[in-house]
Amino acid sequence: MSTTETATCPICPHHCRLREGQTGRCGARIARDGAVVLAAPGRLSALALDPVEKKPFAFWHPGHTILSAGMYGCNMRCPFCQNYSIAQVPTPAGHPVPASELRDQALRLRPRRNIGLCFTYNEPLIAVEYICEAFALVREAGLQTALVTNGCVTAAGRDPLLPLTDAWNIDLKCFTAEGYRRLGGDLSAVQATIRAAAATAHVEVTTLIVPGFNDSPDEIDALAAWLASVRPDIPLHLSRFFPQYRLTDRPPTPVPTLRNLRDIARRHLSQVLLGNV
Repeated sequence: MSTTETATCPICPHHCRLREGQTGRCGARIARDGAVVLAAPGRLSALALDPVEKKPFAFWHPGHTILSAGMYGCNMRCPFCQNYSIAQVPTPAGHPVPASELRDQALRLRPRRNIGLCFTYNEPLIAVEYICEAFALVREAGLQTALVTNGCVTAAGRDPLLPLTDAWNIDLKCFTAEGYRRLGGDLSAVQATIRAAAATAHVEVTTLIVPGFNDSPDEIDALAAWLASVRPDIPLHLSRFFPQYRLTDRPPTPVPTLRNLRDIARRHLSQVLLGNV
């Protein structure tokens, strides 16, 4: 591949066109030898044993823990990012962790009620190849797999994971195309991910309620109605915003606002929960 030729990344709706050695918008994928590949497979930013409720999963193996791995990079640019120190930076130097090591660690933690492996903290689906390798090993070992993701991927970034993933928590950031454009994402891609995951696995959805951005009763009503059209038993977590990263000009979400939006969403969905309250 010459320095003037380009390769197109198939993983997310940005479809970054990259010259040899150039890194994509996500900071984690690079053009090499005519293809766009993961720059540093297995480069982790965090590894912790978390309660499954922290992901959050309210209705999937409650009372258990899950080994939670974070990498680097993200294909969206949310100004309220809660993990910006790892999600909004390029992949740094360091030693990669083989997928087999994650499997072995998950097995060692079984006495601590660990049920498997979850990729979370940054945007995991930009590393779909590495996750598929790890999940296949974890599944072979008899453990469970989970993802916490923004869902803003193409079929190429999503479909290989569908038969390997037991549970998804998918961020539905807002419910307007313009809102997603402001965040550097694509609403229709996220909707497609939710539909596909709900057909094959346990799915819960999280919406961070940001004052002045997505806290309109009409928007949450439309969001909940659409989720119910996929499956009315999908749990929806409405999470409280606190100012951070690049969005420090507004107060935390008022708790009465959250309670009102919960009541609206419950017109359509059987399980609506509040988070960060």
